[in-house]
Amino acid sequence: MNILVCIKRVPDIAGSVTLDATGAGIDDSGLGHTMSSHEECAVELAIQTAAATGGTVTVLTVGPAEAIEQLRAAVAVGANDGILIEAVDPSVFAPEDIAQIIGDVIRDRAEAGQTFDLVLTGDDAADTGDFQVGIRLAYDLEYPVLTNIQTLGVSGGGAGAGASAGSSGGGERSACRIDARGIGPAGTEIFSLDLPAVVAAHEGGVDPRYPSITGRMKAKKAPIVEYDAPEPGTGSPRIRLELPEVKASSVTILGEGPEAAPALVDVLEEIGVIRP
Repeated sequence: MNILVCIKRVPDIAGSVTLDATGAGIDDSGLGHTMSSHEECAVELAIQTAAATGGTVTVLTVGPAEAIEQLRAAVAVGANDGILIEAVDPSVFAPEDIAQIIGDVIRDRAEAGQTFDLVLTGDDAADTGDFQVGIRLAYDLEYPVLTNIQTLGVSGGGAGAGASAGSSGGGERSACRIDARGIGPAGTEIFSLDLPAVVAAHEGGVDPRYPSITGRMKAKKAPIVEYDAPEPGTGSPRIRLELPEVKASSVTILGEGPEAAPALVDVLEEIGVIRP
């Protein structure tokens, strides 16, 4: 199974978040960069699934030239190659623009003889939270789509049939279906889907791996094909972002030792943990 994983270079917002001068984006001038946690899991799912079916993993991003760092990070943990669609300012693109660009690349590759059985994205990106690219890409390609998926398995059509992401195995032919699990409003949801398809991954089902020294060395030499992004068609509809107000917090000391017990019981009764 040959898999394409779409990732995005996002600010590493482990610390405090501030907005840029436009108010429509995060000021990342003093921040490091990474890929979104959902996309890290998408990369891991792709690597496991490709290994179970004897396939390949290609990672793609629409972003600045520096985003090659995230592509090579994905190669360092097991992807085979990368595609950089260079956009000096990715924030000017709407989710439908990004989906169209990715769809055009997939169609161009298919005409050249390279097809992808499965396209993985993250549910959303950490900096914009749009939750749209995977669904819009599926509509553009006329593929079935699943979102909020945490684990994948493959079945039917190949020697690796029945293997699941998270298990070892191999196969000479691609599987024709995937079995996917995710978390829905009522609990675990299980799907069986014909390929080709688009799946948006959600973190929590797998643990992204860390790159080895060998992986890092491989990533430095891995082929990265570069394209120039076209002009945005729709353009970003985002007007501005708003940071929530920081709520003041206070601490009440109930007492020390056994003397604090009555006050603690009162608090537990007040919040409904115990009945009076």
